[in-house]
Amino acid sequence: MKYVVVSAGLSVPSSTRLLADRLAAATVKDTTAEVKVFELRDLAEDIAHNFTNGFPAHALVAALAAVTAADGLIVVTPVFSASYSGLFKSFFDVLEKDALTGKPVLIAATGGSARHSLVLEHALRPLFAYLRAVVVPTAVYAASEDWGSRGLAERIERAAEELSSLATEGPTQPPAPEAFSNVLPFEKQLAALRAAE
Repeated sequence: MKYVVVSAGLSVPSSTRLLADRLAAATVKDTTAEVKVFELRDLAEDIAHNFTNGFPAHALVAALAAVTAADGLIVVTPVFSASYSGLFKSFFDVLEKDALTGKPVLIAATGGSARHSLVLEHALRPLFAYLRAVVVPTAVYAASEDWGSRGLAERIERAAEELSSLATEGPTQPPAPEAFSNVLPFEKQLAALRAAE
């Protein structure tokens, strides 16, 4: 099993990286799974150049390839202006459009206040749904006051278990078109109801 962690923290040390490390450790606990961590601040210049010239540098190519080949993904961003960071979004903008299709993704974010926790549901979950990833049910948000609390540790464990379970099952595929061949069109169902009256 291969997991990739994408951390968009900007400072050193970073609470975003700390959360990413805890999520990764909980996910691979008692396994031989491999974890690669990519700090987006180290790739910021390469990401910007990719937008302007269309050619990713070697380090960015390696990160994008690792994300594409991963069995599961852990993504963590700090909250800026009630959403994910621009660097975080830019990284996923340069990723191939089908790279995350069916891939299990654990979403997480850090912020100064619990008021920003809905960023997980109104920004991150829709982004990864658009990329056709399979987002684990439990998302993890860590406000400043959450560090050291039992509630954060429990959310980390639950989210990690969900990611591990989904990654072990393998990528999910959409149903084949023939799966819908026996579906009765709605207008026929209505006609049958009218005839029964």
